[in-house]
Amino acid sequence: MDHGGTDQGDDELRAALTRLVRQLVHEDSDAARRGEDLLPILDAHLGVAADEVPVVVEPIMVHRWADTDIALAEIVARDPGARLLGVGGGDQRHHSSLSDLMSNAEWGRFRRGQVDRLNVATGPDAERATVAFGLHVFHHAGAPMVVLQRVGNPEHGSQARLEVLAADPEAAAAMLAELRDEAMRRSVLWRQVISFSGNPYARSMSGLTFHRRPELPASRVVLPEGTLDQVRAHVVGLAHHRDLLREKGQHLKRGVLLYGPPGTGKTHTVRHLVGAASEATVVLLSGTEMVHVGAAAQIARAHQPAIVVIEDCDLIAEDRDHHFGGGASPLLFTLLDAMDGLDQDADVAFLLTTNRAEALEKALTQRPGRVDLAVEIPLPAEADRRALIDLYASELAFSAAAVSRAARDSAGTTASYAKELVRRAVLLAAMTGREPDDDHLEAASAELLSDSARLTRALLGSTDEADRTSTH
Repeated sequence: MDHGGTDQGDDELRAALTRLVRQLVHEDSDAARRGEDLLPILDAHLGVAADEVPVVVEPIMVHRWADTDIALAEIVARDPGARLLGVGGGDQRHHSSLSDLMSNAEWGRFRRGQVDRLNVATGPDAERATVAFGLHVFHHAGAPMVVLQRVGNPEHGSQARLEVLAADPEAAAAMLAELRDEAMRRSVLWRQVISFSGNPYARSMSGLTFHRRPELPASRVVLPEGTLDQVRAHVVGLAHHRDLLREKGQHLKRGVLLYGPPGTGKTHTVRHLVGAASEATVVLLSGTEMVHVGAAAQIARAHQPAIVVIEDCDLIAEDRDHHFGGGASPLLFTLLDAMDGLDQDADVAFLLTTNRAEALEKALTQRPGRVDLAVEIPLPAEADRRALIDLYASELAFSAAAVSRAARDSAGTTASYAKELVRRAVLLAAMTGREPDDDHLEAASAELLSDSARLTRALLGSTDEADRTSTH
């Protein structure tokens, strides 16, 4: 049996623990010297007057903060003599550049203090205590340098960034170039399912939420025959042939539009596709998160294979009030521009859903080629309604005849209706203290199809056809 992977994992764990212990020892031994001036320490390390060295600033996007912290820690750890120093002076230091701090050293604002840390998510169940404000003092490729690592606070107009001091500007540029490569190689976003969320003005760096990848087998997706196979082949299957397609000069970038009435299973289908694409990085956008479509495209480009999901994209078709980056175009055209900006051989799928295809048709036909597959997810036919009831009642003892009657009587209803029908039958049974049976399913069907439940049916996505059926 090959244990190479296990041995390598053990070595990496030991190395990580060694770095952590070394860091903690350094911070603990430094604690006794907190309060001393930092500028002489930097002068001695750089070999020149630190406050005369130009500062190189590297802005960090919020979704790259954890990646940057990981990469910087890896680079710094290569120097056995590296130190991480805290900076005293209260909150005012967060609003000052490194140059400002050094120039005001005589005011007592640039002294040793506690290293600030900030926990950020690195996965659905993982966090990392990143350096929120601290000075890395180390050598890179033999060149002495200092890096101030700081989180941003958009509320006060500051962005997360690194500020680099090095007597040799080329050495600073080389270190930053390696840092970018290392951050991408070790990115916490690879093969994750993420969405944009949180308060963008908080210092919590909560710009991303990590989600567990859904596990939804094809057997639990009820669509007209062949529909799921067609969509899955285009979104998931195409990636399996990426090398051949590239060899033949064919594009990998693709756009898929799922359209149809509310409640017919578009989101359900998306969940299945996201679960099936286990190797893909997935970015989910909906509602107010759609303003991040540009950033989503950047993440997808950098973490291929990738899927960008834009749910209910008709909501942005005519939105001219909220624009990403302050541009003059509606968000829909920002989305189309983002799709345009990717290389043709980028293994990125844009998966769009809409309840109103007509709201998108004009814009999409004016920009041909962005969506190359449009698939209708229609109201379920009687056979599909029967399959849906069977699916949601898989642990219940309804007879085939009762399920068939419920399916026949519910013409014009949606998958959401079938789910609610079964739930309501179980509730009726619970209220009588009995196990759910055919009588409860029939009673639930009559209740949902009554005139008094007209609004409920509408909210579940049903059409006038169900209303006509309920009156006969």
